[in-house]
Amino acid sequence: MDFDFTDDQLALRDAVARWVDKGFGFERRHGLAKAGGFTRVVWQELADLGLTGLTVPSEHGGMGFGAVEAMVVMEELGTGLVNAPFAAGALVAPALLQAAPADVQAEWLPRIAEGSALVVLAHQERAARYRLHHVSTQAQRSGEQWLLTGSKSVVPAGDEADAFIVPARLSGVADSTEGIGLFLVRQGAPGCSVRGHATQDGARAAELQLQACPATLICEQGFAVLEQAVDIAIAALCAEGVGLMGKLTAITVDYMNTRKQFGTTLASFQALRHRIADVKMQLELARSMSYYASLKLGEPAAARRRALSQAKVQLGQSARFVGQQCIQLHGGIGVTDEYIASHYFKRLTMLEMQFGDTLHHLGEVSTRMQETAGVFG
Repeated sequence: MDFDFTDDQLALRDAVARWVDKGFGFERRHGLAKAGGFTRVVWQELADLGLTGLTVPSEHGGMGFGAVEAMVVMEELGTGLVNAPFAAGALVAPALLQAAPADVQAEWLPRIAEGSALVVLAHQERAARYRLHHVSTQAQRSGEQWLLTGSKSVVPAGDEADAFIVPARLSGVADSTEGIGLFLVRQGAPGCSVRGHATQDGARAAELQLQACPATLICEQGFAVLEQAVDIAIAALCAEGVGLMGKLTAITVDYMNTRKQFGTTLASFQALRHRIADVKMQLELARSMSYYASLKLGEPAAARRRALSQAKVQLGQSARFVGQQCIQLHGGIGVTDEYIASHYFKRLTMLEMQFGDTLHHLGEVSTRMQETAGVFG
């Protein structure tokens, strides 16, 4: 199988890498984190590069690219530790909105493509434990209008977003996959309350409260669409993680080549060189599974979901190993806020927890393998 990138994909990678090198150094990233993680200005800079329209269909002003191009961009943004809700706003939201009626698409997709609108998925609920079908937010019809009541947690860049895509239950019990609709809620709508906060990795999230809040229906049978969008997010996280781990490894190797102990550089000690070799092996395992995840996004739902869970397991294992080894090889300086390595480690820790941690996806892989083999219990 040919895993070479096309000339267009390589040009896209180079363009993003140049912007990262010129416009997003560690000092700027650290300053944004200290200021509370507000990144709408970074979102606009990505829009100026055309990246917010990466996967938006061309008829709505986007570039209409696919999963591999998204992977290329996310890896470079990970390398630069770019603090912006790119995956949430430019990859997940367009995938969800493509299930919406034509007039809703025409209103929002061009604005996402040009960067004037940031729309994010608000799906997590307390006690859900990563289960997408655990939806207690209620949707009720009132005449020609839908009203939502419920709460969502850890909404990415929630207090900076212009709108939210909210799964809500039209019917059935809270843990059923049936009766889940997708709705669009505008920021500032009556009954919509947002409380923002900083996150561990220097970004922002928010708690969303809805009380008889007017919403626009995207689709009434939305669970399959939600699953696919979350898989897109997982593939994006895997690519970002590869970029993060690659850069953190390079920072660590450079440190070992310059830091001296007992009159010689750390890189001269064979035991430490073996640890770096193990780190690079984990990095390549994560890279191969990132490619696998992106290439499987077009598969039928069962095969796709199993592949993305497998990739997320590898991301979690590799991120934990690479992060811990690189910080240990640095010593005390590796955990200081003023040093760049600690920020890569924080972001890797967050990636392992997003859209299902390693244990959750191990369970998902096991369940899907049993279903495929017809073995239960």
